[in-house]
Amino acid sequence: MSKQTYQMPAKQGLYDPANEKDSCGVGFIAHIKGQRSHKIIQDAATALEAMTHRGACGCEKNTGDGAGIMTALPLEFLSKVAKSDLGVELPEPGRFSAGLVFLPQQDQERDRCKQTVEQLIKAQGQKLIGWRSVPVDADAADIGPGARATEPV
Repeated sequence: MSKQTYQMPAKQGLYDPANEKDSCGVGFIAHIKGQRSHKIIQDAATALEAMTHRGACGCEKNTGDGAGIMTALPLEFLSKVAKSDLGVELPEPGRFSAGLVFLPQQDQERDRCKQTVEQLIKAQGQKLIGWRSVPVDADAADIGPGARATEPV
């Protein structure tokens, strides 16, 4: 059996083969001028789906490690849900941040985690605007029994 050889493409434009590194399951898709678009999300989803090994699938075909896409803050969406779900107006862009916190299923542990996050925010001289539960649909997402058993709040 012959070993197949691979030659890196030549340096061109923004590409330089000297910058190639082994990064298992990492991809970057962006607009070179920083413009937001839904096309970037569609392209990122296509790239993510092409990295089947990144899904870290176990014995269940529908349980993986939750690989996903990181984006800039969706400002319009956050403003809308802050108003409807929390009854607050967000500060101007650049004056707030948002986080996704995976919390334990047990009420007492969840409360303790939220208190810790709130203390850390306050220690940084910041103000917590509020907590919002993210809507999920495990059935539509076809989440397997292993993932459902450990699904965070």
